[in-house]
Parts: sequence; structure tokens; C-alpha cells
Amino acid sequence: MAVTQGAPALAEPVVPVRRAWIGLLFAANLGLWMALYTPLQVLLPEQIEDLGVGHKEIWLGIVTGIGAIVAVVVNPLAGMLSDRTRPRLFGRQLGRRHIWTAGGAALGFLSLLSLAVAPGLFWVTVGWALANVGLNIMLSTLTAAVPDRVPVDQRGLVSGWIGMPVALGLVLGAILVTVVVTTPSPGYLIIAIAMLLLVAPFVLRTPDDALGDVVVPRMRFRLDLRGNPDFAWAWITRFLVMLGNALGTLYLLYFLTDAVKLDDPDTGLLYLILLYTVGMIGTAMLGGWLSDRVGKRKIFVIWSGVLIAIAATLLAIWPTWPVAMVASVLFGAGFGVYLAVDTALVTQVLPAATDRAKDLGVINIAPSASQALGPVLAAPVVAYLGGYPTLFILTALTTLAGAVAVVKIRSVP
Repeated sequence: MAVTQGAPALAEPVVPVRRAWIGLLFAANLGLWMALYTPLQVLLPEQIEDLGVGHKEIWLGIVTGIGAIVAVVVNPLAGMLSDRTRPRLFGRQLGRRHIWTAGGAALGFLSLLSLAVAPGLFWVTVGWALANVGLNIMLSTLTAAVPDRVPVDQRGLVSGWIGMPVALGLVLGAILVTVVVTTPSPGYLIIAIAMLLLVAPFVLRTPDDALGDVVVPRMRFRLDLRGNPDFAWAWITRFLVMLGNALGTLYLLYFLTDAVKLDDPDTGLLYLILLYTVGMIGTAMLGGWLSDRVGKRKIFVIWSGVLIAIAATLLAIWPTWPVAMVASVLFGAGFGVYLAVDTALVTQVLPAATDRAKDLGVINIAPSASQALGPVLAAPVVAYLGGYPTLFILTALTTLAGAVAVVKIRSVP
């Protein structure tokens, strides 16, 4: 990717980022994923169950599916707009990313507050859809920070650091909403406040390069996948692995209640999340660092998919509490390596510097689309097509397919 004269925002990064910058990006991602995953895994299932509606699995799938559809639209659109934003204050041009991160955080905050007082399913659905608008604006700009500022030979390590909050945010969020508070309404409030406090330092204390006067292409919604086959295969890989993750984690609370028959499934879910995070933290940074050192990405993605498939198969065959704990560690270990290495890999196949956030937004459609499709596939499987064993076998097969798809990428070893 060529350096664009007069436009530092479009230049290929060559100066390694410092630990302080990595730490602030880590914190911002922690707030983001806490706000996204804690409602998905804990607050929304509890809130829907408390409403006393029938077919709670179906309704949870509808609410989360609509939110995911919103994310599919918002993520690349917000990225495309931030790629071309030239905000000014007192005649001075500001950076193009932070203004979107701040706006998304504000909308996410207000939407989570609305969920805290939502009186019925309709307003829960509206609140979660609006939350996805704000949080996916944040996701598009925070993801773009890596190719904007991190050199290629440091991206595995940095991606490991920002991959950890995917699980750690859920752990901290789950502790907050099950130990500090015990009902959904104050849970939403505490998550919303925590998200703002964690994101604000990155917005206020890190540099954000202005686009300047450089001419950039007009906004184009069309992406030439035939001309960028590696980018297309990177998208397919992420979609399949994230679909496997959605299938395997969406109904964990109900799995512990109905299949494992745990006496206290809420506490059990917290333990599984903690074990998942231990596995993830133990491998994310190590996997990213090793991929930087050896200069290879694909082999790490393949083995991470294999490990996740083993974990899902264990749950399908032995739905017991001890096996669930072992599977959580394995699932986390595999997903930790995957997030670190695949994120670095994706940044190396982006088509153009002028469209980094938009193209990453297209990549981010993969987890959003998988989140939308996951409930559509999982709900009938659990209800009518074999229950949780079939669901976890489907998780294993889908994840393996994603791991194999990465082999088709040619430009990255």
C-alpha cells in the first residue's frame, strides 16, 4: 500500500505504537465488548425470561437477530463515512475517527439506558437495535485504528491485546450484572456507565490524524470481491468461524438450565465465562506474538478452528458440568488465537488505504451476519432438530469449515 503524500492518515504505518496507546485501545475495546456481549449473553436472556413470554428461545433469537441485521448495515456505512470525514473546530481540521467513536458511544449509552426501562418485547427490540447502531459505529472506528497506526510486523501482538476484551468484557460485565447487581435494569445502567468511562480516555488522549486536503474516491457501496479474492476469502473465514461461535454460545444459559440441569445456571454461566476467558487470555497474546515472530498467520487460524471444534464436540457428546468447564477452556483457547491472528491477517488484505474503515466494516459484517443467522439456525435445531447435541455438532462443523477456508488466501503466509 503506497504512502500518500501530504496525508498521514492514509500512509502505511512504520513507527511501532507504544504500550500506552495499546493500553488505551485495549480499554476502549473492553468497554465496547462489555456493552455488546453482556446484554447478549446475560441481560437480554434474563429480561426476556422475566417478561414471562412463551418460546423464550425464539424471542431471544428475534431480538438479537434484528440487532445483528442493524449492525450489518451500520458497520460498513459508518466506516465509509469516517474514511471521508473532515470535521473542523475553530477553522482547524480534526481527526476523522474519534468524532465517530464518541458519537457512537453516546448513542450506545442512551440506548442501554432505554433497555433498562423497556416495558415489553417491542421496546426491548427497539432499544437493542439502537444500541447496535451506536456500538457498531464505535466498532468500525476502533477496528480501523490497527491498520491506521500499527506496522504490519506488530499487528499480531496488538491484535492479541484488543482480542482479549472480547471475552474479558463479557467476564467483567457478567460479574457486574450477577454479583454487584442482580436484575437486568440496574445491569444495563452499570454497563452503560462502564462503557463510557473505558472509551473516553482513548478518544481524549490518543492522536487522530486528519485527512487533510487529499482527494479520496467518492463513496462506493460496491466492493470488487473478484478483484480482491484474498479479501473475499478472509470474509468467508471470519463469517464461518463467527457463525460457529454464535451457534455455540447464544444458548449457554438455557443449555445449563435445560440440558445440564444445573441448580444455579446463572452462577454456572459466570464460571464458564471465567474459564473461557482464562483460556483466551492464555493464548491470544501468545498466538499473536508467535505469528509476528514466524511471519505466518494461516496455520494459527487452522489450529484455532480445530480446537474450537473439539470443545463443541465434547459438549455434544457429554452435556455434563465437568465437561462443560473443560470445553469452556478449550473454546476460549482456540478463539483467543483466532481473534489475534485473524485480525492481523485481515488488515494485510485490505484493498485500499482510503477505505480502511469501510473495508473493515465489510469484514465486520461477517460476525454481525453470523449473529443474525445464528439464532435462525439455532432456535429450530434446539426446539425441533435434535436439541443441544445437534447444535454443538453444527458448531464444530461450521468452525472447521471456516478454518479450512483460510487456506485459499494467497497473499498472506
